[in-house]
Amino acid sequence: MEDLFRLDGTQRRDPRIEIWFSGRLEPLRLMVLPWFEMMRGCGPDLRETMHDGCPTACVGDIAFAYVNAFKAHAAVGFFQGASLRDPCDLLEGSGKRMRHAKIIPGRAIEEAALGALIKAAYDDARNRAAVEE
Repeated sequence: MEDLFRLDGTQRRDPRIEIWFSGRLEPLRLMVLPWFEMMRGCGPDLRETMHDGCPTACVGDIAFAYVNAFKAHAAVGFFQGASLRDPCDLLEGSGKRMRHAKIIPGRAIEEAALGALIKAAYDDARNRAAVEE
């Protein structure tokens, strides 16, 4: 399938991700830690890696989500976000496939909706992988 984004070197636990979260105690990185932990708990085929400096969650080698921290906000991003159902309009971006949800300090986030997006992105990646087999 042409739209699968595959990454080499995925592993069950990538030690570089622990360093990313603990290396610099930045509050915005800590804001996305629970979301990355949720990704880690999606299923037994979950793998992870660092990609472009971001902790990235994969189904096998198929990337489905990432987290990142910036100067004024953090983000939970989805490699196939344009195809996800987003009834709470959390996702931003105008690219062909990718979308992200911004997490801004002091602004509430629809936690259930973001959790549902993570689960949906994981399920979507698993389904895409199954179609390819």
